[in-house]
Amino acid sequence: MAYDTQTMQEGMHRLTLEDRNRLTVSGVEEVESFDESGIVMVTGQGTLVVRGSGLHIEQLSVDGGQLRVEGQVDCLTYEDTGSRGGGGFFSRLLR
Repeated sequence: MAYDTQTMQEGMHRLTLEDRNRLTVSGVEEVESFDESGIVMVTGQGTLVVRGSGLHIEQLSVDGGQLRVEGQVDCLTYEDTGSRGGGGFFSRLLR
C-alpha cells in the first residue's frame, strides 16, 4: 500500500479491500469485538462493522491505528457515532 499514514488528519480513515478477502483499515481507534464471522471497530468516521466468514485479524497497530483482516468479507456497514446506545451495532451484528 503506497500511502503515508502520518499525513492523514485525525478522524480520517481509509479502507482498502482486495479480492473480498484482504481488508486494510486505517484510522482505527478501538476494536470492540471480533470473531470469525464479524469484527466491530470504532473509527474516526463512526463504528464500522465487518461481516463475513473465516475472518481473522492479521495485524493490528494500536499506535498507527491500522488493522489488517483476512477472510471472506461479505458486508461493510457504518453505524453513526450517535447511535451507540441501546446495543445498536451489537444487535445488528448478531442478526
